[in-house]
Amino acid sequence: MKLRNIAIGIGGALAGAVALKMLTRAKGVEWDEVSDKVVHSENSHFVEVDGATVHYQEFGDKAHPTLILIHGYTASAYVWKTVAPMLAENGFHVIAVDLLGFGYSDKPSWFEYSIEAQARMIARLMNRLGIGRATLVGSSYGAAVAATLALDYRERVEKLVLVDAVANDNLRHHPLLRLASIPGVGEILTPFVADSKMYLRRRMHETLSPANHDLITDERLNSTLRPLRAADAHHSLLATSRNWHAERITRDAGLIDQQTLIIWGEDDAIIPVSDGYTLHDAILNSRFVVLKDCGHVPQEEKSDMFVELVTEFCRAKKGLIDAKDEAAARLEAKDGF
Repeated sequence: MKLRNIAIGIGGALAGAVALKMLTRAKGVEWDEVSDKVVHSENSHFVEVDGATVHYQEFGDKAHPTLILIHGYTASAYVWKTVAPMLAENGFHVIAVDLLGFGYSDKPSWFEYSIEAQARMIARLMNRLGIGRATLVGSSYGAAVAATLALDYRERVEKLVLVDAVANDNLRHHPLLRLASIPGVGEILTPFVADSKMYLRRRMHETLSPANHDLITDERLNSTLRPLRAADAHHSLLATSRNWHAERITRDAGLIDQQTLIIWGEDDAIIPVSDGYTLHDAILNSRFVVLKDCGHVPQEEKSDMFVELVTEFCRAKKGLIDAKDEAAARLEAKDGF
């Protein structure tokens, strides 16, 4: 009887904690309340795309070649905070966008939250901004979005940069994503995980190479968590995980005919380097560079080299190096970057 009472008490406490979390969380994050804490907020702009407001940060001269930077799952334009202004200084017009459901873009309940839907949103954002063609730079899940744009809206994509790209559904087997896929369980679990600084710190230790753990600062943690601490963000995280269909990227990679630069961190513990080799083998006009002492986010871990690689790739008429130089380029990247 005592055990039964204890179990009932624990169950009641857990139910109370869940109810309290659900009732006290904000519906959304108000830009006016956080803008003074957002890095490069002076470069922030908002535009309506198909009934939803999209947040993006803009750097450089609009007359210069345009780069559109697309972040990964749970991330935002913050991941480009270092490289975006550097690329602008190198002569590019840079747009770092928050996907719908992430960062400071709207998080509408009616949005599909699929890779294809996000690619369509980027194409229509380009229409709204008067951008005919651009080089797309996608990180992780954002690379899947960029690759889908190259496949479905190929006339809009000048060149393609894929950074530690999501190219299949393997990440759906992660224990948390598997739990989130269960109706009811995901709704309860997501607010606690998305709002946990402790969990995020641990995840950053997995995401970054051990050589770069000094990047795990309170500023980085807070900037990542800030747009995730509300009910609408919890919904978009959950909806994205449940609409995660990326197998097409690997299946159709051979149809990508844009010149493509593939960048990968050698120590990526999230998506294996072997996925990068698979993409490189499939995409005819591609160069593959592996960075030593680098994990899942080269744009943050190896910012200077990342900017150098992207700049050289975009400026080159061919955008590529000769095949005979490929092995040397990989070795140089692994040993010297």
